[in-house]
Amino acid sequence: MNKVVYYLVYGIWYLLSLLPFCVHYLFSDFVYLILYRLIGYRVKVVRNNLTTSFPEKSEAEIREIERKFYHRLCDYFVEAVKMMTMSERQIRRRMVFKNTEALNKCFDENQSIALYLGHTFNWEWITSLPLWITKKVHCGELYHALENEAFDKLFLHLRERWGSECIPLVDILRKTIEYKHKQQTTIIGYLGDQVPHWNNIHHWCWFLNHDTPVMTGTERIAIKNRQAIFFLEMTQKKRGYYEAEFKLISRTPEQFKEFEITDIYHQMLEASIRRQPELWLWSHKRWKRTRKEFEERFMVVNGKVVPKEEEK
Repeated sequence: MNKVVYYLVYGIWYLLSLLPFCVHYLFSDFVYLILYRLIGYRVKVVRNNLTTSFPEKSEAEIREIERKFYHRLCDYFVEAVKMMTMSERQIRRRMVFKNTEALNKCFDENQSIALYLGHTFNWEWITSLPLWITKKVHCGELYHALENEAFDKLFLHLRERWGSECIPLVDILRKTIEYKHKQQTTIIGYLGDQVPHWNNIHHWCWFLNHDTPVMTGTERIAIKNRQAIFFLEMTQKKRGYYEAEFKLISRTPEQFKEFEITDIYHQMLEASIRRQPELWLWSHKRWKRTRKEFEERFMVVNGKVVPKEEEK
């Protein structure tokens, strides 16, 4: 049954992807009216996130960002569909990477790179990076499996189409060590703006006017493997056209204090979000875990987070 569903979805997705961009964006405008104006999909979550992140902005400014965000969200859906049949020429024209020469300096010295990303539209198109760098370097990105098996398989196909590898979260440490032993230079992308599970909270930082629990695994992996660390800033030039600029954080992350690299990443991400706030994924409950609840329920023992009841 899963195979039947997959091939059915694949076939429909493929046929839709053949339509020109102008038709896709007309459909996106229609979905915007349904999703935002009629259904109000997660409007309360989005508005609360925006209001608490930008207390200095007026209600009119918040509503304007909100409207633009829902337009970008709907564009994200159709651009993901279009990925299936976009030519190399099309994706290179619409997804431009800047400052790749900074990456080449690392690659020339056989230094691998840990790349911090954010849920900034359109992050799906970042998987076209292999078209911009030497084929001697292996590209990958951390991957969270989707609950629906058919859509999970479909998105794996789309994300690996240009030569990038999707690496499951549970395999990332083993994979990076494996590549190091093989002397394979890599660049691996990490979406660092996700909500960590309670037992993975080791650090909090001030991010978008919130006391925020953050992921710290990227920093630890990069230090362990002596990788350079970059941040990729996404900007939208116009509808359907994006630029991604590589910004060096450090080639020697082991010289920084613990969690300092993680803090720098969130500072850079926040600055990027403030420049184009409508491009960030505001519809997720980013601040559903609070420090107060964490301190009431958990404690750190020998560097591990354990429930207080368990410790007793």
